[in-house]
This record gives sequence, C-alpha cells and structure tokens, in this order.
Amino acid sequence: MNVGTFYSTSLRQNSDGIMNTQSPVATDILGMVLKMQPNIIVSDEQLFDFCQVNRDFRIERNHFGELLIMPPTGAETDERNFNLIVQLGIWTKQDGTGVGFGSSGGFTLPNGAVRSPDAAWIKKARWEAIPVEQRKRFAPICPEFVVELRSETDNLKTLQEKMEEYIDNGTELGWLIDRKQRKVFIYCPDQAVRELDNPSTLGGEDTLPGFVLDLSQIW
Repeated sequence: MNVGTFYSTSLRQNSDGIMNTQSPVATDILGMVLKMQPNIIVSDEQLFDFCQVNRDFRIERNHFGELLIMPPTGAETDERNFNLIVQLGIWTKQDGTGVGFGSSGGFTLPNGAVRSPDAAWIKKARWEAIPVEQRKRFAPICPEFVVELRSETDNLKTLQEKMEEYIDNGTELGWLIDRKQRKVFIYCPDQAVRELDNPSTLGGEDTLPGFVLDLSQIW
C-alpha cells in the first residue's frame, strides 16, 4: 500500500441496510481503523455488502471487530504482486490439488477476522467442502498457504502480526516478502520465524511440493 491522498470516513446506512462511506475531508495517511464495537456490530453479510459498495478501498476486519480501510496499492507493487500470482497460478494448475487466490479475495478466519492476503492457496478438498453460497462471500476458511508482499510504505510490525494471526488460525506456510529490505520471513506452526536475506528463490516445502518462486520478478 502506498502513501497518497486518503479520506476521513464516516458510515451511513441506506434504506436497504447497506453501509456507505462518506469522504468529505482529504488527509495524507496510510489507512484508517474504524472502531465499531460495542455500539455497532457488523455482521459478515453487512461487511461483504460494505466492501462491494466501496470497491476503491481494500477493507479487512480484525478479531476485535474493527474495520481496517486501506487505499489501493501503487502500480509498481501491484505489478510485482501480479508476477507472484502468475507463478503460483501456473504451479497450481499443473499440480491440481488445490486452488489459488489473488489479493482481492477475502477469508473469514476462525478468530472472526476477515483477511485478504496478497496471494493464497487452499487444498481443493477443503475448498469444495464449503457450501457454494459461502464461497461467493468471505469464505469461512484459513488458507494453508499465504503471502504478504510489503511495499515501501507498509508497516513491517503490522504485517508480522498479521502473519502470526494466519499461523494461529491454521496456515501451514506463510511468506512475508519485504521488498524494502530485500528480506523474506518464513512462518510455520510451532517453529521460530526464519529470516532470509535477499534470496533468489523460495521453495514451497511440504505444503506446496515442487513450487519454486522466482524472486527476481518480485524484487
């Protein structure tokens, strides 16, 4: 996510019960946290509808029920993320045991948070076990594999906490790719975080056997 003009946001609810954002004041910030509870509790359905009518923003929910509203990613970071997704997509199609996702997909984790990793992968059997109607919204599942790609302006500590949350909720392998420092942080359950300096490739280990990410297209 890049620094740019972002807007102070208020919530309004229309006659159909769908919330909209009003944006009267411009400020230069990285994002916004809307503290909802205890006065306002947003259901999963309302959150999905809220995201649909505010497509210009990337919106997540933490386990406290707060909404995290972030501006769109800069073009350069998005281009790097596209390269990442293409590589994961090619392997996913060849392997055939799972399904892949890009940065616009949202998942409801067991702790109630709704997160949108920059890339993710889920075993096909687990994905197909979810009712079709739930798959159309923020599916109640934590991916086996997730990637977060840090841009120039992302807060590293925030992303590290997000990676820990994925692991705590069932992720088997997580990569935090820090383009700013050219480092990769590898997360696995019951293991210390591994830190790699400027690696050229990353292997999918037991979770994605045979997958190798070429980082020359990511840095």
